[in-house]
Amino acid sequence: MKIAYLDTIAGISGDMTLGAFVSAGFRIDDLAAELKKLRLDGFELAAKHVTRSGIVATSVEVIISEQPHYHRHLKDINEIIDAGDLSTEVKERAKKVFHEIGVAEAKVHNTTIDKIHFHEVGAVDSLVDIVGASICVEHFGIEAVYSSPVRLGNGGFVDTEHGRMPIPTPATVEILKGYPTTLGSVSAELTTPTGAAFIKALSRGVITTERFTTTEVGYGAGTREIEQIPNILRLMIGEMPSDYAVDEIVSVETNIDDMNPEIYPYVVERLLAAGAHDAYLVPVIMKKGRPGILLSTLVLRSKMDSVLSVIFGETSTLGVRIQQVERRKLQRTEKNLSTSLGNVRVKVVLVDGKETHVPEFEECKRIAQEKKMPLREVYKRLETELQGSVE
Repeated sequence: MKIAYLDTIAGISGDMTLGAFVSAGFRIDDLAAELKKLRLDGFELAAKHVTRSGIVATSVEVIISEQPHYHRHLKDINEIIDAGDLSTEVKERAKKVFHEIGVAEAKVHNTTIDKIHFHEVGAVDSLVDIVGASICVEHFGIEAVYSSPVRLGNGGFVDTEHGRMPIPTPATVEILKGYPTTLGSVSAELTTPTGAAFIKALSRGVITTERFTTTEVGYGAGTREIEQIPNILRLMIGEMPSDYAVDEIVSVETNIDDMNPEIYPYVVERLLAAGAHDAYLVPVIMKKGRPGILLSTLVLRSKMDSVLSVIFGETSTLGVRIQQVERRKLQRTEKNLSTSLGNVRVKVVLVDGKETHVPEFEECKRIAQEKKMPLREVYKRLETELQGSVE
């Protein structure tokens, strides 16, 4: 599996991300040509080598020509992206990043996502940075993005269209809620909302001990020298053993001994609908010999807030325990196969380089109801046929 690892030595921004990809081997002229498919006038790309703490890095500048000043809403930006001659994957990836910015800005300014506006210059700049980064991900064939804990900067202020903001800015903090971050001692804006949104929308999490073979390395330059650290974003592109996908999730647990047991199935249903990978109940004996329930949930950090909202809203608990968990999982996809029972959607699992086809419960249930067959007979027949389909 081809991955990109973003080492946020001095945080991450849109231009640093583009610079890192160009440094890793994506020619600036080719990137500019791809961005022309966005059908957006009024900008040019310029790249140059700069030195940050003795390290040669690439600085990419989006040069905006003078244009009328008006506001664009998220709907307008999505329409611009959809109108471009770009692949569906590039468009969806870019819109996902913009959505993260819109959600955070709406929360910070106490409004709705459809009312958030992007100032004209900022909108063009952000469009080029975000769509450009999405193009870069596709250009290198990257299947998964990971990062280090994101360095934010600590202290000081930055001037924005909305006025003077503290560092890290409220939008950046809001975007990265639930994602590992570090403040550090640098009194400067290291991570911008655009960079934070790229991480939050596309990264599968933080990795620290995984084995992967690096094939390309790039250094994206920040706009100025920083005394304490090299002002760069390091990008490492490489291959991770493909039998296992790696990501980082969190375990959210709580003990409950004072709740109507009829409510628990509903809570589990709500947790799964909120994005939890798993939610389960374990009977426990608590203090003073009282029987209770251990409610456990596994979820990506990016969806942890939704899970917490369900737990605190639907149960009687007053607190939860949160632990970071590293997960290894077999590569899996889905596809439709023709069987004696009709077309069936199956899970395709890669084990030791070989595909294994596993029937999904909901599909077996559907067939059992449609064919008026016992569920166990449906499983038995499909397992026999699917085993033969991979031999």
